[in-house]
Amino acid sequence: MQGSQDAHFNPPIVLAIDDVPANLDVLVEHLHREAIELTVALSGEEGLELADALRPDLILLDVMMPGMDGFEVCRRLKANPELADIPVLFLTAVNEEIEIERGFALGAVDFVHKPFSIPILKARMNNHLALKRKSDQLARLARTDGLTGVANRRHFDEALDSEWLRARRHARPLSLILVDVDHFKRYNDHYGHAEGDVCLKRVAGALDTCIRRPGDVLARFGGEEFVALLPDTPEEAAVAIAEHMRDAVCQLQIDHADSSACRHVTISIGIATHVPLTDARAIDLVAAADQCLYGAKRGGRNRVVAGQDEENCR
Repeated sequence: MQGSQDAHFNPPIVLAIDDVPANLDVLVEHLHREAIELTVALSGEEGLELADALRPDLILLDVMMPGMDGFEVCRRLKANPELADIPVLFLTAVNEEIEIERGFALGAVDFVHKPFSIPILKARMNNHLALKRKSDQLARLARTDGLTGVANRRHFDEALDSEWLRARRHARPLSLILVDVDHFKRYNDHYGHAEGDVCLKRVAGALDTCIRRPGDVLARFGGEEFVALLPDTPEEAAVAIAEHMRDAVCQLQIDHADSSACRHVTISIGIATHVPLTDARAIDLVAAADQCLYGAKRGGRNRVVAGQDEENCR
């Protein structure tokens, strides 16, 4: 996850966009000792490219630039759902009320007028970075399952819609792994719901160790079900990850006295992989994985069934 991580481990990224190299040199000179990662761009076009690649925590943006001016850069940033939350602080010699009003209307959070005071600039930067950090923390909480600490269903649904569109745009495979804890109702009945919660936390932790790429999403799908969304992943690779998940849960050796399969907690897994077509829907991927999960349960549980195993999915 780019940009807005815990500043203790990853300093916030600040992107400065200005067509005058001397202005950027001043910023680099005075900000290089700050606890930030400063990146510069010499045009609006370059700034937008860097913003998309780096997902900075704050953008310092000049207004008067040839070609694409700062107002247009701000407009495009705010029109992109993946960049819209990045605060934009204008650094400008423009001091006319109508222009300032226009900047705020486009979504800027602040103006610092040239020639600016470095201490004031630093203070305003720090204020906006602190607000961004709190906003990101709240956003993470809203996307996190309170019990297990992995992503929640809301975050998964948003990620599925986004990745489905991306996979369709680039004609790339998108895989989905659906996981169910075997005989979990029996587990709760035998050990109690408090132990059931502990079990789910441990299972989620084991599954999470198998998800390594930043773009992959592991979420609690509901109850004792989990789901992993794997962009740009063919079925063979998804099966390998799923088998790793199954083994990781087995290695926990969580006692399950009332399991018909064995004496410890296991999981069943269904996998679906699509290269989305124009008339296909994201929900079809979930339905296909659910069919394979049903096949895994019917086949005896503690196993992986993929879309290629057509007989087992029926």
